[in-house]
Amino acid sequence: MDVTDETLEAEVLNRSMSTPVVVDLWAPWCGPCKTLGPMIEAAVAATGGQVVLAKINVDENPAASQAFKVQSIPAVFAISGGKIVDQFVGALPEEKIIEFVNGLIVPSEPSAVDVLREQGDEASLRQALELEPDNADVIIDLAELLAGDDRGADALELLSRIPETAETRRIAAYVRSGAGISSTEQIEQRLESLLLEVKGNDDARQEFIDLLELLGPDDPRTGTWRKRLTTTLF
Repeated sequence: MDVTDETLEAEVLNRSMSTPVVVDLWAPWCGPCKTLGPMIEAAVAATGGQVVLAKINVDENPAASQAFKVQSIPAVFAISGGKIVDQFVGALPEEKIIEFVNGLIVPSEPSAVDVLREQGDEASLRQALELEPDNADVIIDLAELLAGDDRGADALELLSRIPETAETRRIAAYVRSGAGISSTEQIEQRLESLLLEVKGNDDARQEFIDLLELLGPDDPRTGTWRKRLTTTLF
């Protein structure tokens, strides 16, 4: 946002009481300002609103320039709680600008759900689910715990509440496989035997697909097995 002598107090000092403000003092004739400005704008935008940017044209706003005691530009100030907490004059490399801006971000306190997820036990996850019944991360955490505890039906019921993802497919595949196959060696042995059954056998074909989910989409062997399945079926 562009700030003037008249809006300096409201847009910078008052605003900084709740959100840190980066003040960029510049002028149209300033060559380094033209390079620095876009980098500051990008760094502030990347904070997602945790830091705001105030741009002040020193030629048009001498009072603001005097308030910051600017002697040369570009001059950049970090304002938090109504006070200057950091500053620099002149050009900086992009990584230093990002570091300057990110240094203003106040770490947010973890939510109650985050704390419960971190604890990770069933009681905590169920409590988190009571607080946020549609939280997909909590549902996946709890479903994975239940699947590992041989309560596959409960895990699948939970997963049915949220859209399908690679993670939900992996857990569902684990449940449908009977939770007895875990190592890649066991998976490949079972895939080899299923190739003899997949044609004309829907259950064998579904188990084959489930095992590929367990193997994982990033495993190069998954692509190989998919090709072998296609060749067998068609």
